[in-house]
Amino acid sequence: AREQLCAASPMFSWANKDGKKKDPELFQTVSDGLKRLYRTKLFPLEDTYRFHDFHSPALEDADFDNKPMVLLVGQYSTGKTTFIRHLMEQDFPGMRIGPEPTTDSFIAVMHGDQEGLIPGNALVVDPKKPFRKLNAFGNAFLNRFICAQMPNPVLDSISIIDTPGILSGEKQRISRGYDFAAVLEWFAERVDRIILLFDAHKLDISDEFSEVIRALKNHEDKIRVVLNKADQIGTQQLMRVYGALMWSLGKIVNTPEVIRVYIGSFWAQPLLVPDNRKLFEAEEQDLFRDIQGLPRNAALRKLNDLIKRARLAKVHAYIISALKKEMPNVFGKENKKKELIANLGDIYARIEKEHQISPGDFPKLSKMQEVLAGQDFNKFQGLKPKLLETVEDMLANDIAKLMTLVRQEEAAMPSQAVQGGAFDGTMNGPFGHGYGEGASEGIDELEWIVARDKPTYDEIFYTLSPVNGKVSGAMAKKEMVKSKLPNNVLGKIWKLADVDQDGYLDDEEFALANHLIKVKLEGHELPADLPDHLVPPSKRGQ
Repeated sequence: AREQLCAASPMFSWANKDGKKKDPELFQTVSDGLKRLYRTKLFPLEDTYRFHDFHSPALEDADFDNKPMVLLVGQYSTGKTTFIRHLMEQDFPGMRIGPEPTTDSFIAVMHGDQEGLIPGNALVVDPKKPFRKLNAFGNAFLNRFICAQMPNPVLDSISIIDTPGILSGEKQRISRGYDFAAVLEWFAERVDRIILLFDAHKLDISDEFSEVIRALKNHEDKIRVVLNKADQIGTQQLMRVYGALMWSLGKIVNTPEVIRVYIGSFWAQPLLVPDNRKLFEAEEQDLFRDIQGLPRNAALRKLNDLIKRARLAKVHAYIISALKKEMPNVFGKENKKKELIANLGDIYARIEKEHQISPGDFPKLSKMQEVLAGQDFNKFQGLKPKLLETVEDMLANDIAKLMTLVRQEEAAMPSQAVQGGAFDGTMNGPFGHGYGEGASEGIDELEWIVARDKPTYDEIFYTLSPVNGKVSGAMAKKEMVKSKLPNNVLGKIWKLADVDQDGYLDDEEFALANHLIKVKLEGHELPADLPDHLVPPSKRGQ
């Protein structure tokens, strides 16, 4: 298989014949560099030790070139399909919405010039799509996998994977005809963000959902949780539901860190209980910002996933070579195989000690034992230090060079963010998050907003004995510290209020300083620069 791949892939023409190291400038782009490193340094190790039979199929060029992907997972009727429609503000081909389990397929919603559906069997033979290796899950899965293509500005930057609603009970799980958790794990390895959706009315986590969340175990950094339909309950119930959700998740996701949960109502309908409107707006803004940042961080995510894969491939090579070493040459092979599988935990411990490998890098013991039972140990390879050294060199040197390139690419494309759909509705104008609040209060008023409270501030100003209509920094400080704000915040307020930068405050600047103190005390952030509408009238146009 490796010889065929070498012959078929132009990537291998990059491999240097004389064994000398190549210079880093050969990486034109991060994507190009990742492809080359994988093909020339990591793939030979994976292929030699049958990594693809145990863990994950070989990566293809499309895996490195594709747009960031968002995977939506949740029990039926939690609003997954509606969430996609809300983001894109447009129906997509194959979309079905209803209170019963409606989406019975995996739908990859991707950009295309024409609207249309591509069935699963056609999708897995398209070399430009990153789904070719899904054919391993067979016809039962491929009949339930489609790609919905359509022109939409959101899909210019990201692709979204809608999944069948997760059901409860043993019967439904068996009737799927394919390993649902394994398919989700395949997607989890390749996507940039996994969004778990929960309905505020249906918090029970079914057996299959628990199994799915456990299958996503090694990808906690990609997981975000959305508590959807939160507008249908009041504040008190919402608080209880949130607590119950965190408690349920804590039992399944065994990490000390708390998973980020976004609360809201992700569809374009009026809020049923509008009490928590401000909370929902802030949460939606945070989630949108997270999704919008995916294109900018895509190269870094692919780099991170390659490092993760390389570490697992190294450990896998040590395990397989250790098993090969223990096998007898002639008699008793089958018994020895059973004994080695039963004692795999001891082999793990030995490798961990011998090669100083972290326990977290080892594959799951039970899964490894299960796959090993069906393998022919005679075909396993012994330890080949050269292959391992090549991967070590890749991790130690080449990855560092690529990291530099990632930063350069990010600097060259700073405005790379998801545009269009729901992302545009909250960007600018009076319905942008925080518009007309805090420092931006009075942004579209003719009168200077500070003038409303200026008479009160003037009374304080004249008690500070101004000289030539101005108070010194020391006098202003005595008054400003009464706010109990820390010095670094008061220092920033002074900087913003001293518009003419003469080290003194006149009555307008003093009023402005007090207005900014009020803004901060009300829980809003201070602006980095003084907005035009807050500049005192006498200082405008200077």
